[in-house]
Amino acid sequence: RKAPKKAKSLTKGHAVTKLPKVKRPSDMKGRLGKRSGLVRAVVRQVTGFAPYEKKIMELLQTGGAKDDKKALKLAKKSLGTHRRGSKKREALREIVMAARRKQ
Repeated sequence: RKAPKKAKSLTKGHAVTKLPKVKRPSDMKGRLGKRSGLVRAVVRQVTGFAPYEKKIMELLQTGGAKDDKKALKLAKKSLGTHRRGSKKREALREIVMAARRKQ
């Protein structure tokens, strides 16, 4: 059986200069591009909101912690996970806030 390794200090070994990190295409994966963002915006304008989204927006307009929680519950039920539900609720909250600012 081998003995456990001992911790070494960070200054041990041959001194080297670190190279700058190279930007790779895989680092951009999942980011929203100009074209797809525009397409999504146009589709949203044409189709409007789904019935569950309208209901969530209605709950958020009334305000209150109880309605906030109910909105998350509804979003979770429709989208499947807590994280997706939270993101959708925040996105719809931004839309509601923008509509209030316009008035």
